Amino acid sequence: MESRTEPAEREPDITVREPGATAVRKPDTSARPPLVRELLLVVGLFLVYKFGRQLANGHTGEAFLNAHRVWDAERSLHLPGEGTVQDALLSSESLIHIANTYYATVHFPATLLFLVWLYWRRPRHYVWTRRVLAALTAAALVLHLGFPLAPPRMLDAAHLVDTAQVYGPSVYAAKPATDTMANQFAAMPSLHFGWALMLAVGLIAATSSRWRWLWLLHPLVTLLVVVGTANHYWLDALAATALLGIALAVIRLPQPGRSLVVRRSAPVRELITTGAGR
Repeated sequence: MESRTEPAEREPDITVREPGATAVRKPDTSARPPLVRELLLVVGLFLVYKFGRQLANGHTGEAFLNAHRVWDAERSLHLPGEGTVQDALLSSESLIHIANTYYATVHFPATLLFLVWLYWRRPRHYVWTRRVLAALTAAALVLHLGFPLAPPRMLDAAHLVDTAQVYGPSVYAAKPATDTMANQFAAMPSLHFGWALMLAVGLIAATSSRWRWLWLLHPLVTLLVVVGTANHYWLDALAATALLGIALAVIRLPQPGRSLVVRRSAPVRELITTGAGR
């Protein structure tokens, strides 16, 4: 994965030399796709995804059968029970309320801000990230359609609390069959975790600070939240990780273009030399 985690200073740039002034490095915006096109593309992908998730509704019996299979598989693999995390959160009503709020409010805004920042500051990384997220989300949609899964909060065998309904806030309707905003039987894979993990990977790849690895705290907190609130199984996060790993292996970060040196002289004349040293 080293080829995809190069520091941000390798982004293409332009060195501008004004007569009698010190050279100034400016970001090369040639890798940035048109804004209107990107907005339409992202909105279109989101609508396709939401429509596709709605197509998976109505498979209640199959979703609960798959839930029992996942639960039994986790016990066979000796994975820790989801209840271990939930018990820790339930030790404080404030803590469980924070976890529910994190689940309800961080997922989409964090991803959106991440993409906006990449678009303006790291356009080459933005294009790569958008492609990876689109591939991950498309693969998740296929799995949602082929493997409907009730979350552990609905599974009696799990003996878990639906923390969002009990403590709030909740983004889901109390009765899944009447929920017109979300498909509650699309637990695997967890896109909450998958997107959070890609956010961390993308920022680690796009920045060069020694502290950039702390971005891994975001998917870690997200994992504990989605499991502790009984919205996802451990295997949901493992499935998202596997799909993201495949997407990262297939979709490579584009190599940076050669840097440009721009020399400006009066009155209005520019000489652009490609391939000059920085």
